[in-house]
Amino acid sequence: MPDKKQSSASNFKNFTPYKVKKGEEYMNEKQLEHFRQILLAWKAELMEEVDRTVTHMKDEAANFPDPADRATQEEEFSLELRTRDRERKLIKKIDSTIDKIDADDYGYCEACGVEIGIQRLEARPTATLCIDCKTLDEIKEKQQLG
Repeated sequence: MPDKKQSSASNFKNFTPYKVKKGEEYMNEKQLEHFRQILLAWKAELMEEVDRTVTHMKDEAANFPDPADRATQEEEFSLELRTRDRERKLIKKIDSTIDKIDADDYGYCEACGVEIGIQRLEARPTATLCIDCKTLDEIKEKQQLG
């Protein structure tokens, strides 16, 4: 079974935080490359997790005679597949973020156009909204859902 302690969502954060130099332009080539490497490492870890899941499911697939054992295994596989589906969606988001870097459109809020900020992007490299717009978005969502 894949090691649950090594969550791919946290392992990608094993990087050296970017140190902004005084007077440095926001989202220059060095910064863009920094985020490209973070995103590529995150994607690679997610892809490794997919491979581990496939291997695990092939190796562990058994036709248990006991219905309770079969049900337990099916539930375990179902949870793994659900997790991999969420990660598949995240991989798509990572790919689209890398496309934004390639198009020189990364690091700016899609709603208001201000800089998202290096630290926020290091915490969530796929962020598309600045913290103010994201907070406002969450407040609106809470109001709509009641």
